[in-house]
Amino acid sequence: MKLLSVAIPSYNSAEYMRRAIESLLPGGEDLEILIVDDGSKDDTGTIADEYEKQYPDRVRAIHQENKGHGGAVNTGLANAQGLYFKVVDSDDWVKEDALQEVMQFLRELTKDGKSVDLLIANYVYEKVGEKRKKVINYRTALPKDRIFGWNDVKHFHQGQYILMHSAIYRTKLLRDCGLQLPEHTFYVDNIFVYQPLPYVKTMYYLDVNLYRYFIGREDQSVNENIMMKRIDQQLRVNRILIDVHNLSRLKNKKLRGYMRNYLSIMMTVSSVYLIKIGDEESLKKRDELWQHLKEKDERLYRRIRSNVLGMAMNCKTKGAGKIVGTGYNIARKIFKFN
Repeated sequence: MKLLSVAIPSYNSAEYMRRAIESLLPGGEDLEILIVDDGSKDDTGTIADEYEKQYPDRVRAIHQENKGHGGAVNTGLANAQGLYFKVVDSDDWVKEDALQEVMQFLRELTKDGKSVDLLIANYVYEKVGEKRKKVINYRTALPKDRIFGWNDVKHFHQGQYILMHSAIYRTKLLRDCGLQLPEHTFYVDNIFVYQPLPYVKTMYYLDVNLYRYFIGREDQSVNENIMMKRIDQQLRVNRILIDVHNLSRLKNKKLRGYMRNYLSIMMTVSSVYLIKIGDEESLKKRDELWQHLKEKDERLYRRIRSNVLGMAMNCKTKGAGKIVGTGYNIARKIFKFN
Protein backbone atom coordinates (compact mmCIF):
# COMPACT_ATOMS: atom_id res chain seq x y z
CA MET A 1 0.00 0.00 0.00
CA LYS A 2 1.14 3.54 -0.77
CA LEU A 3 1.70 5.97 2.09
CA LEU A 4 0.40 9.05 0.30
CA SER A 5 -1.94 9.59 -2.64
CA VAL A 6 -1.81 13.00 -4.31
CA ALA A 7 -4.60 13.98 -6.68
CA ILE A 8 -3.88 16.57 -9.35
CA PRO A 9 -7.21 17.88 -10.72
CA SER A 10 -6.37 18.95 -14.26
CA TYR A 11 -8.49 20.83 -16.76
CA ASN A 12 -6.77 22.30 -19.83
CA SER A 13 -3.57 22.29 -17.80
CA ALA A 14 -1.07 21.26 -20.49
CA GLU A 15 0.80 24.55 -20.25
CA TYR A 16 1.87 24.13 -16.63
CA MET A 17 0.92 20.71 -15.19
CA ARG A 18 4.38 19.16 -15.73
CA ARG A 19 5.81 21.28 -12.92
CA ALA A 20 3.23 19.91 -10.47
CA ILE A 21 3.90 16.31 -11.53
CA GLU A 22 7.69 16.64 -11.58
CA SER A 23 7.69 18.19 -8.11
CA LEU A 24 5.94 15.10 -6.70
CA LEU A 25 8.07 12.40 -8.35
CA PRO A 26 10.90 12.75 -5.76
CA GLY A 27 8.42 11.40 -3.19
CA GLY A 28 9.45 7.94 -4.35
CA GLU A 29 7.65 4.62 -4.54
CA ASP A 30 5.54 5.34 -1.44
CA LEU A 31 3.79 8.27 -3.16
CA GLU A 32 0.98 7.73 -5.66
CA ILE A 33 0.25 10.50 -8.18
CA LEU A 34 -3.31 10.55 -9.53
CA ILE A 35 -3.64 12.86 -12.52
CA VAL A 36 -7.36 13.46 -13.04
CA ASP A 37 -7.98 14.72 -16.57
CA ASP A 38 -11.30 16.49 -16.11
CA GLY A 39 -12.57 16.46 -19.69
CA SER A 40 -9.76 18.67 -20.99
CA LYS A 41 -9.77 19.97 -24.55
CA ASP A 42 -6.00 20.43 -24.83
CA ASP A 43 -3.11 17.97 -24.37
CA THR A 44 -3.71 17.44 -20.65
CA GLY A 45 -4.84 13.84 -21.15
CA THR A 46 -1.90 13.04 -23.42
CA ILE A 47 0.57 14.38 -20.87
CA ALA A 48 -1.12 12.37 -18.11
CA ASP A 49 -0.84 9.18 -20.19
CA GLU A 50 2.80 9.97 -20.93
CA TYR A 51 3.67 10.09 -17.23
CA GLU A 52 1.67 6.96 -16.46
CA LYS A 53 3.58 5.08 -19.18
CA GLN A 54 6.92 6.36 -17.89
CA TYR A 55 6.14 5.72 -14.19
CA PRO A 56 3.54 2.91 -14.18
CA ASP A 57 4.03 2.08 -10.50
CA ARG A 58 3.76 5.67 -9.31
CA VAL A 59 1.47 7.59 -11.68
CA ARG A 60 -2.09 6.88 -12.74
CA ALA A 61 -3.90 8.84 -15.44
CA ILE A 62 -7.65 9.02 -14.89
CA HIS A 63 -9.86 10.45 -17.62
CA GLN A 64 -13.42 11.60 -17.05
CA GLU A 65 -16.04 13.90 -18.50
CA ASN A 66 -15.87 17.39 -17.12
CA LYS A 67 -17.14 17.59 -13.53
CA GLY A 68 -15.25 20.63 -12.27
CA HIS A 69 -12.63 20.89 -9.54
CA GLY A 70 -14.82 19.23 -6.90
CA GLY A 71 -15.69 16.35 -9.20
CA ALA A 72 -12.00 15.80 -9.99
CA VAL A 73 -11.11 15.74 -6.28
CA ASN A 74 -13.93 13.23 -5.68
CA THR A 75 -12.51 10.99 -8.40
CA GLY A 76 -9.03 11.25 -6.94
CA LEU A 77 -10.28 10.29 -3.50
CA ALA A 78 -12.33 7.39 -4.86
CA ASN A 79 -9.24 5.96 -6.60
CA ALA A 80 -6.70 6.68 -3.88
CA GLN A 81 -4.77 3.70 -2.52
CA GLY A 82 -2.60 5.63 -0.08
CA LEU A 83 -3.05 5.80 3.68
CA TYR A 84 -3.07 9.61 3.38
CA PHE A 85 -4.53 11.92 0.75
CA LYS A 86 -3.58 15.35 -0.53
CA VAL A 87 -4.66 17.60 -3.38
CA VAL A 88 -2.15 19.58 -5.45
CA ASP A 89 -3.72 21.82 -8.07
CA SER A 90 -2.21 21.53 -11.54
CA ASP A 91 -0.78 25.06 -11.50
CA ASP A 92 0.83 24.61 -8.08
CA TRP A 93 3.74 22.48 -6.95
CA VAL A 94 5.57 21.21 -3.86
CA LYS A 95 9.13 21.76 -2.65
CA GLU A 96 11.31 18.66 -2.96
CA ASP A 97 13.15 18.84 0.37
CA ALA A 98 9.90 19.50 2.25
CA LEU A 99 8.22 16.60 0.45
CA GLN A 100 11.06 14.32 1.50
CA GLU A 101 10.51 15.34 5.13
CA VAL A 102 6.78 14.64 4.84
CA MET A 103 7.39 11.19 3.36
CA GLN A 104 10.01 10.36 5.98
CA PHE A 105 7.62 11.37 8.74
CA LEU A 106 4.88 9.14 7.31
CA ARG A 107 7.32 6.23 7.01
CA GLU A 108 8.41 6.56 10.64
CA LEU A 109 4.84 7.03 11.82
CA THR A 110 3.54 3.90 10.15
CA LYS A 111 6.64 1.90 11.09
CA ASP A 112 5.80 2.55 14.75
CA GLY A 113 2.19 1.51 14.13
CA LYS A 114 0.86 5.01 14.71
CA SER A 115 -1.37 7.29 12.67
CA VAL A 116 -2.75 10.83 12.71
CA ASP A 117 -6.00 12.04 11.24
CA LEU A 118 -4.57 15.28 9.89
CA LEU A 119 -1.01 16.24 8.99
CA ILE A 120 -0.47 19.98 8.60
CA ALA A 121 2.43 21.70 6.81
CA ASN A 122 3.18 25.28 5.77
CA TYR A 123 2.39 26.75 2.35
CA VAL A 124 3.91 29.58 0.37
CA TYR A 125 2.21 32.18 -1.84
CA GLU A 126 4.04 32.20 -5.18
CA LYS A 127 2.48 35.41 -6.42
CA VAL A 128 3.41 36.77 -9.84
CA GLY A 129 5.67 39.82 -9.61
CA GLU A 130 6.52 39.45 -5.93
CA LYS A 131 10.13 38.59 -5.12
CA ARG A 132 9.47 38.11 -1.43
CA LYS A 133 7.27 35.07 -0.93
CA LYS A 134 4.75 35.03 1.90
CA VAL A 135 4.91 31.89 4.03
CA ILE A 136 1.90 30.78 6.03
CA ASN A 137 3.07 28.81 9.04
CA TYR A 138 1.33 27.60 12.19
CA ARG A 139 4.07 28.00 14.78
CA THR A 140 1.99 30.23 17.03
CA ALA A 141 -1.16 28.10 16.73
CA LEU A 142 -0.04 24.48 16.85
CA PRO A 143 2.35 22.39 18.95
CA LYS A 144 5.42 21.03 17.17
CA ASP A 145 7.14 17.66 17.19
CA ARG A 146 4.32 15.70 18.78
CA ILE A 147 0.89 14.29 18.09
CA PHE A 148 -1.80 16.53 19.58
CA GLY A 149 -5.56 17.04 19.76
CA TRP A 150 -7.92 20.00 19.65
CA ASN A 151 -7.40 20.83 23.33
CA ASP A 152 -3.74 21.58 22.55
CA VAL A 153 -4.52 24.06 19.77
CA LYS A 154 -3.88 27.76 20.38
CA HIS A 155 -5.26 30.85 18.65
CA PHE A 156 -5.32 31.04 14.84
CA HIS A 157 -4.67 34.51 13.44
CA GLN A 158 -6.52 35.88 10.40
CA GLY A 159 -5.02 34.35 7.29
CA GLN A 160 -3.59 31.46 9.31
CA TYR A 161 -6.44 29.01 8.88
CA ILE A 162 -5.89 25.45 7.67
CA LEU A 163 -6.50 25.40 3.92
CA MET A 164 -6.35 22.64 1.32
CA HIS A 165 -2.76 23.70 0.64
CA SER A 166 -1.66 22.81 4.17
CA ALA A 167 -3.81 19.73 4.83
CA ILE A 168 -2.96 16.05 4.40
CA TYR A 169 -5.88 13.94 5.64
CA ARG A 170 -6.02 10.25 6.47
CA THR A 171 -7.78 8.78 3.45
CA LYS A 172 -10.17 6.59 5.44
CA LEU A 173 -11.28 9.58 7.52
CA LEU A 174 -12.29 11.50 4.38
CA ARG A 175 -14.32 8.55 3.20
CA ASP A 176 -15.85 7.85 6.60
CA CYS A 177 -17.04 11.45 6.99
CA GLY A 178 -18.91 11.18 3.69
CA LEU A 179 -16.94 13.88 1.90
CA GLN A 180 -18.45 14.45 -1.54
CA LEU A 181 -17.71 17.80 -3.10
CA PRO A 182 -20.27 19.47 -5.39
CA GLU A 183 -19.50 19.21 -9.08
CA HIS A 184 -19.08 22.15 -11.45
CA THR A 185 -18.46 24.45 -8.51
CA PHE A 186 -15.39 26.49 -7.61
CA TYR A 187 -14.17 27.23 -4.05
CA VAL A 188 -14.93 23.68 -2.86
CA ASP A 189 -11.52 23.54 -1.18
CA ASN A 190 -13.25 25.21 1.77
CA ILE A 191 -15.57 22.22 2.11
CA PHE A 192 -12.62 19.84 1.74
CA VAL A 193 -10.87 21.22 4.81
CA TYR A 194 -13.97 22.12 6.86
CA GLN A 195 -16.31 19.12 6.67
CA PRO A 196 -13.86 16.49 8.05
CA LEU A 197 -12.74 18.56 11.07
CA PRO A 198 -15.16 17.11 13.70
CA TYR A 199 -13.85 13.64 12.79
CA VAL A 200 -10.25 14.69 13.44
CA LYS A 201 -8.98 13.54 16.83
CA THR A 202 -5.21 13.51 16.28
CA MET A 203 -2.99 15.96 14.39
CA TYR A 204 0.67 16.61 13.72
CA TYR A 205 2.26 19.86 12.57
CA LEU A 206 5.34 19.52 10.39
CA ASP A 207 7.03 22.92 10.18
CA VAL A 208 8.17 22.70 6.55
CA ASN A 209 7.26 24.90 3.58
CA LEU A 210 5.71 22.15 1.45
CA TYR A 211 3.06 23.63 -0.83
CA ARG A 212 3.75 26.37 -3.35
CA TYR A 213 0.49 28.17 -4.13
CA PHE A 214 0.82 29.92 -7.49
CA ILE A 215 -1.32 33.01 -7.84
CA GLY A 216 -1.59 35.86 -10.30
CA ARG A 217 -3.04 34.44 -13.50
CA GLU A 218 -5.94 36.54 -14.76
CA ASP A 219 -8.11 33.45 -15.28
CA GLN A 220 -7.62 32.04 -11.78
CA SER A 221 -10.73 31.36 -9.73
CA VAL A 222 -9.46 33.60 -6.90
CA ASN A 223 -9.01 36.61 -9.16
CA GLU A 224 -11.22 39.33 -7.66
CA ASN A 225 -13.29 40.00 -10.76
CA ILE A 226 -13.82 36.31 -11.43
CA MET A 227 -14.87 35.71 -7.82
CA MET A 228 -17.56 38.36 -8.19
CA LYS A 229 -18.74 36.84 -11.47
CA ARG A 230 -18.94 33.45 -9.75
CA ILE A 231 -20.54 34.75 -6.58
CA ASP A 232 -23.38 32.22 -6.84
CA GLN A 233 -20.86 29.38 -6.59
CA GLN A 234 -19.25 31.02 -3.57
CA LEU A 235 -22.70 31.27 -1.99
CA ARG A 236 -23.40 27.62 -2.74
CA VAL A 237 -20.23 26.62 -0.91
CA ASN A 238 -21.07 28.96 1.95
CA ARG A 239 -24.51 27.36 2.37
CA ILE A 240 -22.98 23.87 2.37
CA LEU A 241 -20.61 24.95 5.15
CA ILE A 242 -23.59 26.18 7.15
CA ASP A 243 -25.56 22.97 6.60
CA VAL A 244 -22.89 20.29 6.96
CA HIS A 245 -22.52 20.58 10.77
CA ASN A 246 -24.47 21.92 13.71
CA LEU A 247 -21.62 23.67 15.51
CA SER A 248 -23.61 24.13 18.69
CA ARG A 249 -23.59 20.37 19.17
CA LEU A 250 -19.82 20.01 18.98
CA LYS A 251 -18.51 19.12 22.43
CA ASN A 252 -14.94 20.30 22.03
CA LYS A 253 -14.82 24.03 22.74
CA LYS A 254 -11.67 24.75 20.72
CA LEU A 255 -12.88 22.82 17.70
CA ARG A 256 -16.21 24.61 17.89
CA GLY A 257 -14.49 27.98 18.17
CA TYR A 258 -12.16 27.30 15.25
CA MET A 259 -15.00 26.19 12.98
CA ARG A 260 -17.17 29.14 14.04
CA ASN A 261 -14.36 31.57 13.21
CA TYR A 262 -13.77 29.88 9.86
CA LEU A 263 -17.46 30.10 9.00
CA SER A 264 -17.48 33.73 10.12
CA ILE A 265 -14.67 34.52 7.68
CA MET A 266 -16.53 32.77 4.88
CA MET A 267 -19.68 34.75 5.67
CA THR A 268 -17.60 37.92 5.60
CA VAL A 269 -15.99 37.06 2.27
CA SER A 270 -19.33 36.31 0.61
CA SER A 271 -20.92 39.44 2.05
CA VAL A 272 -17.99 41.64 1.02
CA TYR A 273 -18.30 40.61 -2.62
CA LEU A 274 -22.07 41.04 -2.63
CA ILE A 275 -21.70 44.51 -1.11
CA LYS A 276 -19.00 45.40 -3.66
CA ILE A 277 -21.29 44.30 -6.50
CA GLY A 278 -23.82 46.56 -4.82
CA ASP A 279 -26.98 46.09 -6.85
CA GLU A 280 -30.35 45.31 -5.30
CA GLU A 281 -30.23 41.63 -6.26
CA SER A 282 -26.81 41.14 -4.66
CA LEU A 283 -27.85 42.80 -1.39
CA LYS A 284 -30.91 40.53 -1.38
CA LYS A 285 -28.65 37.49 -1.80
CA ARG A 286 -26.56 38.69 1.14
CA ASP A 287 -29.64 38.97 3.33
CA GLU A 288 -30.84 35.53 2.21
CA LEU A 289 -27.47 34.00 3.11
CA TRP A 290 -27.61 35.40 6.63
CA GLN A 291 -31.24 34.32 6.95
CA HIS A 292 -30.20 30.81 5.96
CA LEU A 293 -27.65 30.78 8.78
CA LYS A 294 -30.28 32.07 11.21
CA GLU A 295 -32.75 29.35 10.25
CA LYS A 296 -30.09 26.65 10.55
CA ASP A 297 -28.62 27.78 13.88
CA GLU A 298 -29.95 30.97 15.44
CA ARG A 299 -27.47 30.82 18.29
CA LEU A 300 -24.56 30.67 15.84
CA TYR A 301 -26.14 33.43 13.76
CA ARG A 302 -26.33 35.74 16.77
CA ARG A 303 -22.74 34.91 17.74
CA ILE A 304 -21.31 35.68 14.31
CA ARG A 305 -23.53 38.68 13.67
CA SER A 306 -22.68 40.26 17.02
CA ASN A 307 -19.06 40.89 16.10
CA VAL A 308 -18.09 44.09 14.32
CA LEU A 309 -17.63 42.54 10.89
CA GLY A 310 -20.89 40.66 11.19
CA MET A 311 -22.73 43.89 11.94
CA ALA A 312 -21.10 45.58 8.95
CA MET A 313 -21.91 42.71 6.61
CA ASN A 314 -25.58 43.04 7.59
CA CYS A 315 -25.67 46.80 7.02
CA LYS A 316 -28.75 47.73 4.96
CA THR A 317 -26.92 50.32 2.87
CA LYS A 318 -24.76 49.59 -0.16
CA GLY A 319 -21.62 50.16 1.85
CA ALA A 320 -20.44 50.10 5.41
CA GLY A 321 -17.47 52.42 5.16
CA LYS A 322 -14.25 51.53 6.89
CA ILE A 323 -15.64 48.35 8.44
CA VAL A 324 -16.53 46.84 5.08
CA GLY A 325 -13.06 47.90 3.94
CA THR A 326 -11.66 45.86 6.80
CA GLY A 327 -13.68 42.85 5.68
CA TYR A 328 -12.45 43.36 2.15
CA ASN A 329 -8.83 43.40 3.34
CA ILE A 330 -9.43 40.16 5.23
CA ALA A 331 -10.75 38.60 2.03
CA ARG A 332 -7.65 39.77 0.17
CA LYS A 333 -5.40 38.40 2.90
CA ILE A 334 -6.99 34.97 2.73
CA PHE A 335 -7.53 34.59 -1.02
CA LYS A 336 -4.68 36.78 -2.31
CA PHE A 337 -6.65 37.97 -5.32
CA ASN A 338 -5.33 40.81 -7.47
